[in-house]
Amino acid sequence: MDEFMEEIDSQLDVISERLIALDGSPYSTLKEMAENTKIQDWPGEWNKTTPERLAHLVDGYRYLEDLYQHGIEVSDVEKDFSTQDIFIGLKTAIEKKIWMIQAELGSAPEIDE
Repeated sequence: MDEFMEEIDSQLDVISERLIALDGSPYSTLKEMAENTKIQDWPGEWNKTTPERLAHLVDGYRYLEDLYQHGIEVSDVEKDFSTQDIFIGLKTAIEKKIWMIQAELGSAPEIDE
């Protein structure tokens, strides 16, 4: 699971750097992130199976996929094509992760639903 977290950290870092370049201010604490997103905080549980953990991970990736799609749409309206390109790349990476995890679970990726 560490590799999944490292990839998300890297993606959030790219978004934060772009936001700063645009004179914005990214969230810098877990508290801010929790208060301003729909990402749920789940306690660590050792009684979950690997498929249950992976399914939960896919749910989180789908949430990010939706956020990245929103970023693509907003950056298009704003004609900020550099930011749009970043979001397209991040969304593509998330879709690949969803596909890979769903394949591990024996399911179709269901990316376009």
